[in-house]
Amino acid sequence: MTAVPPGPASGPNPAGSTPRFPAASLIWALALGTFALVRPLLKITGVVGESGPVSSAVGSLGATAVITLVWVLVVGLSRIPRPLLTLIAAGLTYGVLSILLSGVLSPILLGQLEGPLAHPIAIPMVLLTNLVWGAIAGGLALGLRRLRRV
Repeated sequence: MTAVPPGPASGPNPAGSTPRFPAASLIWALALGTFALVRPLLKITGVVGESGPVSSAVGSLGATAVITLVWVLVVGLSRIPRPLLTLIAAGLTYGVLSILLSGVLSPILLGQLEGPLAHPIAIPMVLLTNLVWGAIAGGLALGLRRLRRV
């Protein structure tokens, strides 16, 4: 009997190997995190805010709920590998992109740098908040998969 070297034929995570984040999950995490930028864009365009048709609190919560629903349905109804890690990565992607968007647009729109880049101590909290958001959405997506028995 010959030993089979670890590799693709021996399963997704052979003993002793490090689990990897599949490329498909990374692509979906980047796409879903980028999609979530609709939330700050609603504020920037004035759709959500004091002078817009939707108040800040209602608009922000509504946008967050819709984005979360999209994330959960996309990942929960598909066969995207590692749903929990995918949505955690989506949350982190959104956090990084929103920090960068704020850094680029605040000087243009407000005349000075505002947001996390102006107050770097806020960066870890922004990332942690969005990591938790992704984890909650990932848990809901896993629950949806279990309901579907996938």
